[in-house]
Amino acid sequence: MSKQHNTGFLAMVDAAKSRVREITIEQYNAHQAPCVLIDVREDLEWQKGHLPQAMHIGKGVIERDIESKVQDKQQTLILYCGGGFRSALAADALQQMGYSDVLSLAGGYTAWVNAGLPVVQD
Repeated sequence: MSKQHNTGFLAMVDAAKSRVREITIEQYNAHQAPCVLIDVREDLEWQKGHLPQAMHIGKGVIERDIESKVQDKQQTLILYCGGGFRSALAADALQQMGYSDVLSLAGGYTAWVNAGLPVVQD
């Protein structure tokens, strides 16, 4: 069963997506340039499984912690969450902080798992 999102949240996500670039799983897998993959989901979601090579910085603390984790604001950052909504919001915030190459993984972790791609479990 898919989660129903509230209209206010969806409006905020739609606005963020109008300012943020999304990348598909296929584009991510073909991406050649160095990038930092960031999982913005909650701690319990991360512990149940995450993408290989991902760094975990939850959406609730990413604005506070990103500059100590990734100092280079030109570094390509690819963010993902469960379905691509929270990552779009976080990407929008990072762009406002001066990060110039931030992408959101369309479909997030759910799309990754549904594609049968590998995950890491802690």
